[in-house]
Amino acid sequence: MPVVPSLLAVFAHPDDESLLAGGVLAQHAAAGARTAVVTATWAPDSRRAPELADALTLLGAGTPRLLGYNDARNLKAAPGRPRLVDAPLDEAVGRLVAHIRDFKPDIVVGHDALGQLTGHPDHVRTHQITLLAVEAAGLAHLHPEAGPPWQPAALYAATHAESGVGLLRPLLEGVGKTVLAVPDSYVTTSVDVTPWADVKWRAILAHHGEVARERSLPGILARLSEADRAQIIQTEHFTRLPPAPQRATWPS
Repeated sequence: MPVVPSLLAVFAHPDDESLLAGGVLAQHAAAGARTAVVTATWAPDSRRAPELADALTLLGAGTPRLLGYNDARNLKAAPGRPRLVDAPLDEAVGRLVAHIRDFKPDIVVGHDALGQLTGHPDHVRTHQITLLAVEAAGLAHLHPEAGPPWQPAALYAATHAESGVGLLRPLLEGVGKTVLAVPDSYVTTSVDVTPWADVKWRAILAHHGEVARERSLPGILARLSEADRAQIIQTEHFTRLPPAPQRATWPS
């Protein structure tokens, strides 16, 4: 049997992992692969940490790995800690490098450059940190305190294509949110996660606080019909990014 690559997801907030890559995480775990999730914001003793733990248990992604930074828009996420967007870049990169070297993933999955559909500043910053950390993790002279170097084989950004936004556009605009999407040509991989959609949905529901909010995506999804919700969550889109040097002939 072929070995299924291990997968480390890096996202900004609890619930991002379930919404953006819950199907792929469940798929890999079901196939026997090692999976884990690093969450950039919210403290381990915050109200959302137990919800994240429940979601990861459902997805088969182990226990939470929280960097513990404050949310850009909710300073109750990690009282006394700097916001992720204000934290020293090298510090945040080093903290993520430690998780990459500890877990040794074949694949890293994170946010796209737009910060997903709404362009949340924590999403954008997490994307930037992930790009730097994936490269730094393979270089022994960078962040030596974080352990021996490890270079993931692939880096993917979870994203939304313009043609695939569909029902999400009016739903998000209806609660006053912007909708950002990438050109279809930017998407390199689309995964039909229908067999794992039920597990993905239960992981989303594990984030009870967000489900109860009117403007959050889990809350919006919870108010939809089952058919409409399935249409939204059954496919996950990604863009492959270059995390490691590739041998190539210099153009003449």
